[in-house]
Amino acid sequence: MKDQAIKIEKKSTRDGFGAGLYEVGVKHNNAVALCADLVGSLKMQKFIDAFPERFFQVGVAEANMMGVAAGLAIGGKIPFTGTFANFSTGRVYDQIRQSIAYSHKNVKVCASHAGLSLGEDGATHQILEDVGMMKMLPGFTVINPCDYNQTKAATIAIAEHHGPVYLRFGRPSWPVFTDPDAKFEIGKAVKMKDGKDVSVFATGHLVWNALQAAEQLEKEGISCDVINIHTIKPLDEAAILASVKKTGCVVSCEEHQRNGGLGDSIAQLLAQNLPTPMEYVAVNDTFGESGTPTDLLDKYGLGIKDVLQAIKTVIKKK
Repeated sequence: MKDQAIKIEKKSTRDGFGAGLYEVGVKHNNAVALCADLVGSLKMQKFIDAFPERFFQVGVAEANMMGVAAGLAIGGKIPFTGTFANFSTGRVYDQIRQSIAYSHKNVKVCASHAGLSLGEDGATHQILEDVGMMKMLPGFTVINPCDYNQTKAATIAIAEHHGPVYLRFGRPSWPVFTDPDAKFEIGKAVKMKDGKDVSVFATGHLVWNALQAAEQLEKEGISCDVINIHTIKPLDEAAILASVKKTGCVVSCEEHQRNGGLGDSIAQLLAQNLPTPMEYVAVNDTFGESGTPTDLLDKYGLGIKDVLQAIKTVIKKK
């Protein structure tokens, strides 16, 4: 991690989506893309340039986009919809529920600019409830990759998966720290660091913060089992339980509300199978505000220092 931190490259996860979408277009002749007037923000231009006949610009009409995507899925296409996470979920929840989830249509709902790290656009755009909303829809797969490489791989992988998917990614440049050649397996957690004192389950941008906290704590003699939960639904229950049986305490880390997110899913699993001391690194029942991504993560309790504190607190509860 030390050498990696010195040489670390930064790229946005939305750039990973754009790169992955192009690869999907090359591999799947029936893959199509739809966008609600945010091509530049969603990094879809490479796909559009290569496959103009397979792109549909619906304009600022997100609800209509979901209906069109459902219709294209009926016709045998693999539709990838693209807009901000706030507009991909909250604005169109009824259309997703009724036209996509209920009939289990093969639509990929791809959502950029999620979470606090959207930054300066402020609270109205920083959706922090989307994971909870989407994981409650029966049959929906929910994926939240951690960096450019994993987002690209996830985008390619969901084209092979039959059924509705919510793919969540972000706006800011972020450290790239996963293997570009790593296979993405839906529903299969990734062990990032082996440890014995505490299980740290993280998703999205907070996987990096969890790894940085674990590196600092190693100097203090605290050994962290850091696991990347890129797929929030279906949850890799076996990996979570195996880690917790070893460590005896848990910290969950996510750029989302504490209510309804990854931490809730882990807590439900543990309550039924292995009651365990647990701490949450998540937004605690509040909206965000305008600011830089890093400042907002720190202010709302999602920074590296917050992961450190949560780990130290939960270890004392063992």
